[in-house]
Amino acid sequence: MLSLGPWHATAAAPFGKMTERSKQKAAAEAERAGVQQKLSALKKDISKTESAKDDAADTLAESEQAISDANRALRDLQQEQGDTNLKLQQLSAEHDKLAATVAQQKQQLAKLLREQYVAGNEDRIKLLLSGDNPNRINRDLQMLAYVSQAQARLLEALRANLKAVEVNQEQAQNAKDELEEIAQEQLQQKAKLEQEKARRAALLSTLSKKLVAQRKEAGNLERDEQRMTGLVDKLNKLIAEQAAAAAAEKKRQEQVAAAKAAAKARAEAEARALAKAKAAEAERQRLAKANNNSSKSGTIKPAPNPADAIDADEPKVAAARPGAAGAATGAAGAGRPAGTDAAQEDTPPPAKAADIALAPAAPAGAFASLKGQLRAPVAGKVAARFGAKRGDGPSWKGVFIRTAEGADVHAVAGGRVVFADWLRGFGNLIIVDHGGQYMSIYGNNQSLLKRAGDIVKAGDPIASAGNSGGNEESGLYFELRHQGAAFDPAGWVKF
Repeated sequence: MLSLGPWHATAAAPFGKMTERSKQKAAAEAERAGVQQKLSALKKDISKTESAKDDAADTLAESEQAISDANRALRDLQQEQGDTNLKLQQLSAEHDKLAATVAQQKQQLAKLLREQYVAGNEDRIKLLLSGDNPNRINRDLQMLAYVSQAQARLLEALRANLKAVEVNQEQAQNAKDELEEIAQEQLQQKAKLEQEKARRAALLSTLSKKLVAQRKEAGNLERDEQRMTGLVDKLNKLIAEQAAAAAAEKKRQEQVAAAKAAAKARAEAEARALAKAKAAEAERQRLAKANNNSSKSGTIKPAPNPADAIDADEPKVAAARPGAAGAATGAAGAGRPAGTDAAQEDTPPPAKAADIALAPAAPAGAFASLKGQLRAPVAGKVAARFGAKRGDGPSWKGVFIRTAEGADVHAVAGGRVVFADWLRGFGNLIIVDHGGQYMSIYGNNQSLLKRAGDIVKAGDPIASAGNSGGNEESGLYFELRHQGAAFDPAGWVKF
């Protein structure tokens, strides 16, 4: 049941109203589109030599992807719902606190006004004209000033708190609208999930014999292995390109920051020099005027010029005329917009988000230092080990862990998701790059809970186990690779 916290939503969000959550979601989707486009092209390049539907499991691809998307959406919505309920509770507590403060301030203001009225509300003019003792008048005037200042401060604080109450109410309403929006999306995703599960079950019943036969074909197993190797090789190349782009972007940002700091320092120095030049010019004009006035009555000794006191380390201006420094700056910066720097003009344009979204998120040696300490990606029984023969086909390049459908699959170490999509032979597949050309691979999942570009920590849920890709058993296919080559995870992971 949807919990709305202490402030129960009484009405649905207005039709057509876009919440802050909707705006953020649209922006995130737009940012991910570029990355997904690159990975889709990469995936298409791998399978371009294969016929479109030469594998029975491909018939399940669309349905299994839809199930994965619906489960991920439901997981995300559940997290959003919890966060929004917490936010609404915090806003409610803040509202109560603000309301109590406003009530207290109103009471204080009323008390001040009442006391001033009872005291006779003497104003300053009446006190000054009263003919009373000057000391008493001065004391009363000071008292009136204190009271006025206290009233002004109280009124200002009251206005600020009333504004805060208004902002609080707007945020609370937005949170209620978001909860209603989440509830509607949950209903849609649940309906979609049930529909796709029924569709997949129907497909499985008609394809079961063909799937079993194809799984036993050595040629298919070899093509699956080649497909995975091709994907990993291309991902490694893409990651290297994006790492270089990320390094260039970091250097560009450092250059821009340095140029801005230099421009600011130069502008401040010029402003100080100009101010001193103006002061010197003003003093010169004052002395000239004094000399003109004294010519009628005699001579006067000129005062020392303040310009002589200018520190030796201050930048010198071209002339003492106001605007000279500005003219010099304008000449030096001719052809450049104000506030820019020559160093900034030499910097490359900012990198696109899609060009650096898959750059390594972990330092190169971090994963290698974890050998023998990694926890199993899922709770279950290891049914097939690295190097064991697969009938007449190639040996296992990873391990298969038998586990219940829907069991949480966890990242074995921190890194960045570089692939999260359906792949023939492996179903819903997710690959995490750990830096240093180390990758962990998780296949046959029911659902992928992360997207390409997401950063994950060790132990984060990244998928839920299943039997996608035409696998006959529910479980997780798990691989570790270094520089594109699979290696035995037994010495690294505590199964």
